[in-house]
Amino acid sequence: MRRSTHCGASLNGGSRSLRSTPWRRALLLLPLIVLLSGCDKDKALRFGFPEPVTQQGHRILSLWTGAFWAALVVGVFVYALILWACFRFRRRGSRVPRQVHYNVPIEALYVALPFVIIGVLFYYTARDETYVDKLTKNPDVRIGVVGFQWNWQFNYPDEKLQVTGRPGQIPTLVLPVDKRILFIETSPDVIHSFWVPDFLFKRDVVPGRANRFEVRTDKTGTFDGRCAELCGVYHSRMLFTVKIVPENEYKRFLITAKAQAAAGKSDIYSTTSGGTATAAVTAGSPH
Repeated sequence: MRRSTHCGASLNGGSRSLRSTPWRRALLLLPLIVLLSGCDKDKALRFGFPEPVTQQGHRILSLWTGAFWAALVVGVFVYALILWACFRFRRRGSRVPRQVHYNVPIEALYVALPFVIIGVLFYYTARDETYVDKLTKNPDVRIGVVGFQWNWQFNYPDEKLQVTGRPGQIPTLVLPVDKRILFIETSPDVIHSFWVPDFLFKRDVVPGRANRFEVRTDKTGTFDGRCAELCGVYHSRMLFTVKIVPENEYKRFLITAKAQAAAGKSDIYSTTSGGTATAAVTAGSPH
């Protein structure tokens, strides 16, 4: 009988060992999976968001990553409590665990704590929205953004220059670095959305309304832009490029573009009378 008991204990111990093997393998494979995924450390800490190229983008990134970290901490805490309760108070044999009907301190905590979390998140969201929507009286550059089916037009009213996308030709919006850029948006047909992912910001382009926002660029480079609002059958063609360059290169671009427009050597560049940044394309403009 003693031998039988011993063998039974060994078998039970073996079964426990077998049951724990998958967990051990998972724990050993987790670091390997992270290494093989090829995730960039900085991008992982940004939760996949692109690196901002504007000062406002840095504030938006800080808000979003803060919210993600808060959600992650709350989620881990909640799941830990659930697992702890499952294992700590699981039924053992025929004995029923002690039943607890209420606990005033704990109930008060889980009623009050969500309001505290929501209040903190609301405060930082309101603060950062105010910062992102702030407009200065004298921006360095004014840009008129006209979204039309199905392309873009960018107006430089202070330079009397227009850049209009054509079928098969993606327009490029050239901006100087380290300058305050005011965007004034309008549309002659339907709602579009001006979105540059590296700005970490987008704003709708609404017919009959001039939407405004301002950014301060702080990084040079070439970045993709697109319409983020389903605006029609050729919505996928509404692409553009943003090129942020040093100021001297920006000035050279303006001189070259205006010369080509004046000479009629470009289908994209054209001259205007200036004065307004919201000069929309007319019904006869290229679609």
